[in-house]
Amino acid sequence: MISLTVSLQVVPGHLDAFIEAIRTQAERSFTDEPGCLYFDVSQDQADDHHFTLYEVYADESAIETHRAAPHFKVWREAVAEHVVPGSQVNTLAHRLFHHSAEESR
Repeated sequence: MISLTVSLQVVPGHLDAFIEAIRTQAERSFTDEPGCLYFDVSQDQADDHHFTLYEVYADESAIETHRAAPHFKVWREAVAEHVVPGSQVNTLAHRLFHHSAEESR
């Protein structure tokens, strides 16, 4: 599995529009892409304009499918409008293991 962690800063005054855009992106990625196994969106407690996205994909092909999806183009347009230029950092990694409360029940 491949994880994608994204860190970004939202332009002041764009918070509500950004949240709507990322909500749609996360939902569409998870529901429309069989290779998207997990899509988590977190808002920083100390800075409500800083977000971290944590996504898990089945493999490299699933990431390619994600980037080619129609909703990804809409997402890229939202990023151009609502994200501080240069603030987005994407990190791809091999997911080694996972623990969750859901799995231990």
